[in-house]
Amino acid sequence: MIRNTFAKAALAPLMLAASVSAQAATWEIDPEDSTVIFKYSYSDTPYQGEFNNVQATFEIDPLSPGDCKIDVLIPIIDLDVGDEETESYMFDIELFDVDQFPTATFTADQCTLTSVNSFTAEGMLTIRDVTQPLTFPFELSIDGTRFNLTSEVTVQRLDFGVGQGYFANTSAIPNEVAIEVDVYADIVQ
Repeated sequence: MIRNTFAKAALAPLMLAASVSAQAATWEIDPEDSTVIFKYSYSDTPYQGEFNNVQATFEIDPLSPGDCKIDVLIPIIDLDVGDEETESYMFDIELFDVDQFPTATFTADQCTLTSVNSFTAEGMLTIRDVTQPLTFPFELSIDGTRFNLTSEVTVQRLDFGVGQGYFANTSAIPNEVAIEVDVYADIVQ
């Protein structure tokens, strides 16, 4: 009861500033202004790439964040690392195997308020048809009918089978892949 009251009191200023209705709203990602970056290293040299054409919808009631719903579709085939040879390795059967598994997904149907504009979603990430739980912390700022969601999370690639044969060895390519999310979304409902 006290926690729920705190959540509503903490979010009230956001609601007033954003002029968003007190009911759940649905937002869709603006792919032109959004980025989903992944960072990895190879032989101790850092690299990064970007997942392009990500599709996502967010159903969030700022006065009742526990009722959130997040659905994300990541077309692996549209990843970009700026080098065709590296991309062909990533698309191959030993890493993402895009012929068999062209997309990854993240879904969550519950969020927890952790501070005035910080949340944690407990969801499920699926890559290569392997589904694992993922805790997704994020910051959310609302400006009228648009929001900005930012997050940083680390994924263990081998938990999803991304790295078989030569690529299962973590001495050249560590197991940890950092994901940085900077998403803008517009209200649709």
